[in-house]
Amino acid sequence: MALFRIGAPTEPLHAIRGDGVYLRPLEARDYTAWATLRECSRDFLSPWEPTWPADDLTKSAFRRRLRRHSEEMERDEAYPFLIFREQDGALLGGLTLGQVRRGVAQAATLGYWMGEPFAGRGYMARAARAAVSYAFANLRFHRIEAACLPQNTRSIRLLEGAGFRREGLARAYLRINGVWQDHLLFARLDSDHAPARARY
Repeated sequence: MALFRIGAPTEPLHAIRGDGVYLRPLEARDYTAWATLRECSRDFLSPWEPTWPADDLTKSAFRRRLRRHSEEMERDEAYPFLIFREQDGALLGGLTLGQVRRGVAQAATLGYWMGEPFAGRGYMARAARAAVSYAFANLRFHRIEAACLPQNTRSIRLLEGAGFRREGLARAYLRINGVWQDHLLFARLDSDHAPARARY
């Protein structure tokens, strides 16, 4: 029902520009760069992600992912993006505004991953800030939530630097790397002051 989709975007998504980075939806031409970056970052990412399916990096799985992403955006359920470096177009990682709730909530959940070769350089902080600004201004969210493992100090710093506030601890919240694990919960509201420009 349209009533429960108040706030859905009315225009197609374009690239989201950040400080030295840009985000855009996944495209078929991204397969090789995406699979290569994910494979070389497998050990780096595994402690923070759900267990990868056996066929996760195959071209057929990528095509299914592409189709699912397109359908999710069309239905206003999720907005998955890849992150690129502006100077040379290098693929850096990915970011999703997912689990969209409209109606009285107007909320989404922020998730992200960074390729190991590019971690620790401030790219994800820039991408997250750009995506959150876009989400409030163009997707009309009131609240954006995020969760991370308590030992993931990089992610905690990133979220706090992007203006998210810690709200609590969720026990056995997500199954990460094959184990149900506690997560710290964060959120930012559209009424919160934007943080000062971060140092990278």
